[in-house]
Amino acid sequence: MKALVYKGPETLAYEDAADPAPMDGAPVISVESVGICGSDMHAYLGHDERRPAPLILGHEVAGLRGDSGARVTINPLVTCGTCRYCREGRDNLCTTRQIISMPPREGGFAEMVSLPERNLVPVPDHVTPDQAALAEPIACGWHAVRMARAAGAAGPALVIGGGAIGVGAALSLKAQGIADVTLVEPNAVRSAYLKDRAEFEVTTPDAVPADGRFNIVIDGVGIEPTRAQASALVAPGGVIVHIGLGSSAGGLDIRRMTLQEISFIGTYTYTAQDFRDTAAAMFDGRLGILDWVETRPLSDGARAFADIRSGAVAAPKIILKP
Repeated sequence: MKALVYKGPETLAYEDAADPAPMDGAPVISVESVGICGSDMHAYLGHDERRPAPLILGHEVAGLRGDSGARVTINPLVTCGTCRYCREGRDNLCTTRQIISMPPREGGFAEMVSLPERNLVPVPDHVTPDQAALAEPIACGWHAVRMARAAGAAGPALVIGGGAIGVGAALSLKAQGIADVTLVEPNAVRSAYLKDRAEFEVTTPDAVPADGRFNIVIDGVGIEPTRAQASALVAPGGVIVHIGLGSSAGGLDIRRMTLQEISFIGTYTYTAQDFRDTAAAMFDGRLGILDWVETRPLSDGARAFADIRSGAVAAPKIILKP
């Protein structure tokens, strides 16, 4: 098969690769659409030791089952099903979790990928492969919102970052009953793009109201300046939900969080039930028309990564097509 292979920092090659060897009889999926995630970009820049070269990246996948031709979207998180966290329904915390695009599982920037049966969600005919591939990034936001609601938080809400994680979180907030949602995006090209399409308010970092209105702040970027902004803008008694993995240190105002009883929730991926719930919400239209993607051939993947790196891409998500 053909695949886009990570060779080292800022180096990708479109080349022949071995067909996937199914583990435990898992179905092989012919990839129709696969999204570029921020974590793929971290690996591409050489910032993720969990993804050593050479490796096929990509985990936001929709395609066709090789054994039946059925249309599916893929939950890329493979869990054991037996540990304490899996038994409690918190399988995203599984002690032996794996995800495609990290060893030992190759990713979806390829013509084929293999996942266990339980990781496949059927896709109805009215949903395109490009839309179905958005289930994974949106599920991250869906889970984050569910965590905030479980902590007792309600709107108004602020989302920091206009990539797919932030957009998915904003859509998930509205789908889960929070109507007053503002999204912050500093890139003028992307901000303009979102303002033409979004069902929520889009603004720039310097224009966010600093009046203590935001009971929920979701940081979809996860770097020191965005954590500082979240710390400053969350209301007393509010909740910061931290999805982004941009960097690991700095930014949080621990004194303010302590004095004003602000909760901080770190969140990684989603449970299998969150993924299914996200897919259901997508399929019945509760997350909008999902038209905020740009598509390119997988063979042009190296250029797509470079364009994202330069800030030249307006759409929150680039979908690659094998």
